[in-house]
Amino acid sequence: MHHDVTDLRDFYYTTALGRTAQKAVRDQITTLWSDARGLTVAGYGFPAPMLRPFLERARRVVALMPGPQGVMHWPAEMDNHSVLVEESRWPLATDSVDRLLVMHGLEGTDRPAAVLEECARVLSPGGQALFVLPNRSGMWARRDGTPFALGRPYSLSQIEGLLSAHGFVAENHMAALFFPPRNTPFWLRTAMIVERAGRRLSRYYAGGVLLVQARLDRPAPTRPGLREAVRKPLRVLDGMTQPGGARPALRRESLPPTQGGHLPDS
Repeated sequence: MHHDVTDLRDFYYTTALGRTAQKAVRDQITTLWSDARGLTVAGYGFPAPMLRPFLERARRVVALMPGPQGVMHWPAEMDNHSVLVEESRWPLATDSVDRLLVMHGLEGTDRPAAVLEECARVLSPGGQALFVLPNRSGMWARRDGTPFALGRPYSLSQIEGLLSAHGFVAENHMAALFFPPRNTPFWLRTAMIVERAGRRLSRYYAGGVLLVQARLDRPAPTRPGLREAVRKPLRVLDGMTQPGGARPALRRESLPPTQGGHLPDS
């Protein structure tokens, strides 16, 4: 079940808890992707709040929002950078994205394989994908009222196994949302203090969301032609490798036997 774009927008942009969560997750994303100058950055699901830092640095930024979720104009004060897409058909060229963020895009879909196939298709050689998913052992996945409580949460091993099955190799992981999902003045005031302490103590066990950075496991390019010489070539075509070459002689025992053991006249 997908989120509704209105609920996501209201949480991240109009609630104090949502704005605090936005900052905590975005800080980890910009730590992993500190420099995107000249790159094409795309996000799938509801990545808009996390993509804002790249608008000034990247060559191109686009937010892909799935049809069942809905789409909104983003950023509100600028030309639109968002587009409504089908889960398995994105309007992006193959190998065209240098940085791909997937947030609120996998946990709610019934077809994670189709989403990951599109991720693999659009990611450029040497590109990086970053998957932000609810941590099944964290507090946020068990607390109603936030977007991380809807859909399927994951453990780190489940995420890495799912990515590996679709050709990705996990290179790095982090966590965010170590503070509890409480919309009270005390927790909101101390949220970033708890967040910084949580990052020092654990990379993923206590966080509300997991961030897994991955690349495609593409084979290394090779020179044109056969990668290695054939050690035992077939002898069937001997004599035909050069123009006008003589055909190989037939062996007597390969012909059908005739009366008296003589070959028939040609």
